[in-house]
Amino acid sequence: MMESDAFAIVDINISDKNTNKSNKNDVVNISKKTLVPTVIKIQRDRGERDYIGFATLPEQVHRKSVKRGFDFTLMVVGESGLGKSTLINSLFLGDLYKNRKITDVQDRVEKTTTIEKKTMEIEERGVKLRLTIVDTPGFGDAINCEDSWRVCSAYVDEQFRQYFTDESGLNRRHMQDNRVHCCLYFVPPWAHSLRQVDLEMMRRLHRKVNIVVVIAKADSLTAAEVKRLKSRILDDLDEYQIQVYQFPECDSDEDEEFKQQDRDLKAAAPFAVVAADTVLEVGGKRIRGRQYPWGIVDVENPRHSDFTKLRTMLISTHMQDLKDVTQDVHYENFRAQCISQISQHAMRERGKLKRDSMGNNHDVVITDTDRLLLQKDEEIRRMQDMLTQMQEKLKATDKKHDSIIDV
Repeated sequence: MMESDAFAIVDINISDKNTNKSNKNDVVNISKKTLVPTVIKIQRDRGERDYIGFATLPEQVHRKSVKRGFDFTLMVVGESGLGKSTLINSLFLGDLYKNRKITDVQDRVEKTTTIEKKTMEIEERGVKLRLTIVDTPGFGDAINCEDSWRVCSAYVDEQFRQYFTDESGLNRRHMQDNRVHCCLYFVPPWAHSLRQVDLEMMRRLHRKVNIVVVIAKADSLTAAEVKRLKSRILDDLDEYQIQVYQFPECDSDEDEEFKQQDRDLKAAAPFAVVAADTVLEVGGKRIRGRQYPWGIVDVENPRHSDFTKLRTMLISTHMQDLKDVTQDVHYENFRAQCISQISQHAMRERGKLKRDSMGNNHDVVITDTDRLLLQKDEEIRRMQDMLTQMQEKLKATDKKHDSIIDV
């Protein structure tokens, strides 16, 4: 090979399928023998001036993604007075609820759950995020909370249905992803475990959205009480087979610091948080916290609250995974059900038309098209079974890696 060549072949291995021997120097009769293709290793000379260029693919994807921006939809569910609005403002350093009006007690007697959606554009270091907060005012406030879950479940289904319609349309270039990627479910600190309304709500949503359980106003509990409440919540979730968001396992090539952070996040769930939109000055340092007669609670202090861990999980480390699980598991399950229903409806209509056209004196003949539709329907059922198995594996993994929670 000439010195100007940029590449050098360092290993060629040709195997004879019939003899299973490797021949490097023998002349092979290609017309009479079947060759097994093997990998040809190519390396560049150290003194090269040119290169192929595919190593820039991550930079290309990064530039395109940053230019397009990102979408994230967060649903917050919980009764009034648990600090949901304050937590959202603390997480994203904004004020989304400055014009909200607090209803009086008389209006809450027959209050029904409603959907209130707010969208804000956030930019950080050149990265744009279109954040949508879906609030559920009225949830759990009425005397009869029997149907509080219906509005939330219907909203999640409607977003899936809208995305499915847009995806099936002709113009898909400017699709907006309004699917709910995560649901923060707030549990009151005065509850000894999950209540009936909590169990009913999560049971209706856990196969449609990623649920993250949050213990609100954790500063009203001692460390021992927080630990006991977390343990009871996990026991209830296991007993009633409610699948909350499962943290993915770390790759083996991750550094030890990231692995330790991942272990800390898993051990902290469900997150006991304290939120505050007040900035205080303590010892010459400005902190976001709450002031009491006995002292100050720093919301970002891990000894006082899991707020920092929740923010890290939700924004810094697992936001993309929440979107991936929504796309690959929850939406695919909804999509398979829609396709199955459409296929079954089409088969019923085709059979009805065929019976009407052939009359009552002729037998209905199954055509190749009908057989193909039956095969497709069976394939959709297999996809649904695979999704169910994936969810069961995620639940089994969570049980296997469950660890002792330290507060």
